[in-house]
Amino acid sequence: MKWIILAVASAFEVSWAIAMKYSDGFTRILPTIWVLVGSVLSVFFLSIAVKQLPLGMSYAIWTGVGTVGTTVLGIFLFKEMITVPQAICLALIIVGVVGLRLVTE
Repeated sequence: MKWIILAVASAFEVSWAIAMKYSDGFTRILPTIWVLVGSVLSVFFLSIAVKQLPLGMSYAIWTGVGTVGTTVLGIFLFKEMITVPQAICLALIIVGVVGLRLVTE
């Protein structure tokens, strides 16, 4: 259950970051509200996860999933470009997140 809670926290992390782009510099009200709600929920679920998981590992996984998820959605939703070196770096983040999950009880 602790890993599911961390996954939920990570999903909210991605969602509020994407909402920030849609907020157009906080000039659009609904996306701006979602930035606020999503960020609070993300941190809330992270705080629950770290009750049972190591803080450093949880935070690294949370930010890693947030980084990769936001980047991938940025590519598809906003047609953002990614270079080969950037893709390699993202792959390394994925390897790190998976590795941390595998070695953390």
